[in-house]
Amino acid sequence: MKRSKKTPNITEVYRLLEAEFGVVETPLTYTKPYELAIAVILSAQCTDERVNQVTPELFRTFPTLESFAKAPLSAIEKKIFSTGFYKNKAKSIQGFAKMILSEFGGELPKTMEDAIKLPGFGRKTANVVLAEIYGVVEGFVVDTHVKRLTGRLGFTKKTDPVQIEREMIKITPKEICRNLSLYLIFLGRKYCQARRTFCSDCPLASLCPSYSE
Repeated sequence: MKRSKKTPNITEVYRLLEAEFGVVETPLTYTKPYELAIAVILSAQCTDERVNQVTPELFRTFPTLESFAKAPLSAIEKKIFSTGFYKNKAKSIQGFAKMILSEFGGELPKTMEDAIKLPGFGRKTANVVLAEIYGVVEGFVVDTHVKRLTGRLGFTKKTDPVQIEREMIKITPKEICRNLSLYLIFLGRKYCQARRTFCSDCPLASLCPSYSE
């Protein structure tokens, strides 16, 4: 079936994805705000499923920010080894814990300006934490799925996550930024994977310019 090459309307994309996925929450499991931040740090170059397998034992072993701050790095490394890049991630987690305690009174900062000062925090991590914990939307979360799908849908030709975020902010109503990013992540996992697509089953098949039979 021939499809239009016109870039779809972003609110129509949102409407179709909302109908498909409904109410969405971050797939990372946590019970305390700082645990979400640590989980997002661990998710770099790692699946959420793997992170969710690792964090229960990690948070049992280190039940407070103080315990992360005081632990030998090797002890943290051992618990997060399977997430990859474990040495850098352990340093980021411990640095994060120390800075939260020393500069933010044990509470996660509420602004992008402060959040990106934290070890292990780029804009992606900050956007996730601010939106999930405080309902503060200062940007658009761009992970590998969002990067891929925003290109396939024709929303941007950029490949750099920061540039993609800037372009998505321009065209996306602020009130749907958080959910749309999550919807694109779920869409990428289920229908529009990096190596395989299921276009005929995709809820965006009727309007996607990259649709293929």
